[in-house]
Amino acid sequence: MAGPAGRLDAVVVCGGQWHDFDYARLQLLSALSEYEQVRTRVFEDYDCLDALASADLLVTYTCNRVPTDVQQKALEAFVSRGGRWLALHGTNSAIDRTPDGSPSKYVTPRTLGDLAGVLGSQFLGHPPIGPYTVEFTEPAHPFVAGIDPFEVTDELYVSELHPPIRVLAHTRFVGESTGFAEGHTTEDEPRPVLYLKDHGDGTVCYFTLGHCRGRFDVQDLGIDDLGRVDRGSWTVPEFRTVFQRCLSWAITGETTAHH
Repeated sequence: MAGPAGRLDAVVVCGGQWHDFDYARLQLLSALSEYEQVRTRVFEDYDCLDALASADLLVTYTCNRVPTDVQQKALEAFVSRGGRWLALHGTNSAIDRTPDGSPSKYVTPRTLGDLAGVLGSQFLGHPPIGPYTVEFTEPAHPFVAGIDPFEVTDELYVSELHPPIRVLAHTRFVGESTGFAEGHTTEDEPRPVLYLKDHGDGTVCYFTLGHCRGRFDVQDLGIDDLGRVDRGSWTVPEFRTVFQRCLSWAITGETTAHH
């Protein structure tokens, strides 16, 4: 855990499919660089077990990066021993393309294993990207205190939940997760956007926002040039504030309403 003279070791895992991981990585590292006590190692996937073994905090921004069984156990052990994990956007996703002719393009196999329970959720699907309102389930919690409900244009995650989780922010959605085999909703119930999940001596903070995509990030879907750059919630000041508060917690272990 914490090194000499208060140094903190961070691991960032940023990589996967269908997102602008260059942009996301830059945002994460820029934010971490404001903490002079933090030293960061960066990986594209979960082949980082030596670094994780001595890490104080873990920040992940991935899509369809499924850890191996050995890596799943190491991640569980990291949280169990008191690690703080800030899991962003698609960290909880495992997505397979379906054969041509299937009614849906994507299925979400349960290949995260026990890690879904550590994370508190697994992604099932999302409707087409569009605007929605983020509301606060616990408006007095320091991560969200003093912030009014705000609108984002992002992927709205419908997930299989693994309680108990402490939901701090949510949105609402009824409808189809177009293109996905699951994630279709008929019940108007809150969909978690930000929550805390305790596991052993550690905690996961999961924040579903943060979609970003460049022009050339979906070429494997047959779209050579998307024709636009999508920064999603990263352009929204309220998102930035909540993200910075969550990152401050991951670094210090203290829950504050600074930033």
